[in-house]
Amino acid sequence: MFLKNYKNAFLAITFIAISSLATAQKGKIDAIYSGIPCFDNNNNVVSAHGANIVKDNGKFYLFGEFKSDTSNAFNGFSCYSSTDLYNWTFERIVLPVQKSGALGPDRVGERPKVMKCPKTGEYIMYMHADDLKYKDQYVGYATSKTINGEYTFQGPVLFEGKPIKKWDMGTFQDTDGSGYIITHSGNLYKLSDDYKSVTEQVVKDMTSHCEAPVIIKKGNTYFWLGSELTSWERNDNYYFTAPSLKGPWKSQGIFAPKDSLTWNSQSTFVLPIVGSKDTTYLFMGDRWAYPRQNSAATYVWQPLLVTENSISLPDYKQSWQIDIAKGTWSLSKIKGIEIENTDTNAIQYSGNWSEDNSSKISQSNIKGNSFSVDFKGAQVGFYGTSKVDGGYAAIIIKNKKGKTILSSTIDMYCKYTENSLKFLSPVLPKGNYNITVTVVGEHGNWYKKDGTGFGSTGNFVALDKVIIKK
Repeated sequence: MFLKNYKNAFLAITFIAISSLATAQKGKIDAIYSGIPCFDNNNNVVSAHGANIVKDNGKFYLFGEFKSDTSNAFNGFSCYSSTDLYNWTFERIVLPVQKSGALGPDRVGERPKVMKCPKTGEYIMYMHADDLKYKDQYVGYATSKTINGEYTFQGPVLFEGKPIKKWDMGTFQDTDGSGYIITHSGNLYKLSDDYKSVTEQVVKDMTSHCEAPVIIKKGNTYFWLGSELTSWERNDNYYFTAPSLKGPWKSQGIFAPKDSLTWNSQSTFVLPIVGSKDTTYLFMGDRWAYPRQNSAATYVWQPLLVTENSISLPDYKQSWQIDIAKGTWSLSKIKGIEIENTDTNAIQYSGNWSEDNSSKISQSNIKGNSFSVDFKGAQVGFYGTSKVDGGYAAIIIKNKKGKTILSSTIDMYCKYTENSLKFLSPVLPKGNYNITVTVVGEHGNWYKKDGTGFGSTGNFVALDKVIIKK
């Protein structure tokens, strides 16, 4: 997301976002869960925003921004691998902060996208490089002989001998193997055979704004997705269609219900999962949580419905499954023992928690107030309500010996009132535990250069019910 200016980059109180879960068994997550923290094989939060996924030799590789909670400065690009798109193994930081230069200290590095060059077999990563004031932007690239190796930063992608001076960008690989770079404001560039330079600008200034650009193809139709410019705030993303990459491109409006803000996300990539029976189009969206982009920002991954001439995300699927071999998807029900927020025998409240009469939730905005549950099982989670005055919540899980085995942070802000699953732990060894959720007393706020403010108006944490999976 293009951020012209921001405040409150450093927080007065810092919470550890995710700590190592030393006693965890290697349990399997059974579905895609949107809008909640996702954990890797080390039970650390998956930090891979502005991402894309590449399938290579039977594995899926996720590349993204490894964010920080204290600054928007480049912190490295991460790589994770998976065979099922549910359970992710941390591979490495494939492009770390450089000693100097465009991706050196106190610089910006965003939206990494990787493609394998058909001609050379080399893996090419593209990214937006910039300074912290977003005044020195260009599209850069890095190379690696292996998909999960350390990538070597090569500098700007050149077109007619000059860098492409754009910020938000994406990539598209057509069925004939041709590679393309997409940028904001509707620009499309065709790459050379070795994917290391641009040979042609295919589309120029097709539209205004249109950040977070994505292109996909089905049949004879190309779809171009993008978002408005609202800093880190979510908005109603929209799309265009064309019979050719050169156009003509026709505006088709938004692809999720109006004012859903694309289910509180911003497009970053769409992965076609081609199977023996069908193709599932995995929409990947970022749910930013500035400034806590490492610990509290999450992902909205949904099955994008694609016809020959339209796309849509008609409703929000909290959990769903993919049959990778068949290329089909199905809904998944979250099963477990549910404890309502009114059950004070099972839920211990600390401090003043009031009941919201409109939604029957228990809520508090007082720093240090908490609720906790002792439970026996293998997973714990809770449903809550995000609102315009929602804030950060700190989560701690302890074992029966009182040792902290997991720490996490969630963001309960949304421009409209929205109730959903807010947290689900990794799969733990079956045993006795305690989960405590505490009001941090802080919330996200950010500002554009013109002084326009965005973000929450309060620090509320709101509980609906707790769920325990045996």
